[in-house]
Amino acid sequence: MVSMIFIFLVIIIMLMIVTSCIKIVPQEHAYVVERLGTYQDTWPAGLHFKTPFIDRISRRVNLKEQVVDFPPQPVITKDNVTMQIDSIVFFRITDAKLYTYGVENPIMAIENLTATTLRNIIGDMELDETLTSRETINTRMRASLDVATDPWGIKVTRVELKNITPPTAIREAMEKQMKAERERRESILKAEGEKKSAVLVAEGRKESLILQAEADKQATILAAEAQKERMLKEAEGRAEAIRKVQEANADGIRMIREAGADEAVLTLKSLEAFAQAADGKATKIIIPSEIQGIAGLAASLKGITENSGAGAGNTTAKTEGQKA
Repeated sequence: MVSMIFIFLVIIIMLMIVTSCIKIVPQEHAYVVERLGTYQDTWPAGLHFKTPFIDRISRRVNLKEQVVDFPPQPVITKDNVTMQIDSIVFFRITDAKLYTYGVENPIMAIENLTATTLRNIIGDMELDETLTSRETINTRMRASLDVATDPWGIKVTRVELKNITPPTAIREAMEKQMKAERERRESILKAEGEKKSAVLVAEGRKESLILQAEADKQATILAAEAQKERMLKEAEGRAEAIRKVQEANADGIRMIREAGADEAVLTLKSLEAFAQAADGKATKIIIPSEIQGIAGLAASLKGITENSGAGAGNTTAKTEGQKA
């Protein structure tokens, strides 16, 4: 009975030993195995067996990308301004053996290396350049850390500056400067707006004057054209009247000729024309010689007629006296 119990216990112990020697490495992990205190192998993901009492797993290494947030570090710029900068480092373990045996405390080593690298980079830059060159600082830090951590089996993939905190006095001065800059921009924008407004008003007045001048010019042109048209119409009317009179005179002469008028009719017409000319307001009248002759003839006829009338009267008077 005792022997059966002993055998049972031995079987259980052996099963426990065999079970402990069977190891399953998860995905994105690696196990560093030592044999009798020395490096033996690096197990990748999968099922593995180790020799009992001789092999042991020295370190379980996570191969996933990891991120470490370091506390703020005091740094001094080139123009002697002290400020606090905290950074974030993204890294991945590429060699589990180097990571295990390369450095005692890899995270602490990366933190100290980050602080010293950051001080070196910021020491060559002034405050304003530091505040506006985050991307440059990140790139330079990543390159420096990647080279320094390569012997440790660590690949630095990215470095980011999370916060840059200048001293309180510097922040207050920066806020005042920012406020003054914004006020200056506001004044410039206001002045530019007033300038544009004045320019637009002047251009409006200029356009108004130009349009008014063009309107006056067009009105003057239209008035001149109307005056010209009126004068042309009046001249045409007078010409038409003269033409009508001339046509009437020509028709009268033609009718007289057709009627066979003798010298007495023509003389009478001349006397009528002379009478019409004498009715005017002119003080001097030039009488053609022909008309003068006709006028003399008419005066002689008038005198003869009057004398004949007087003689006839005297004869009548004598006859009546003799009768008495």
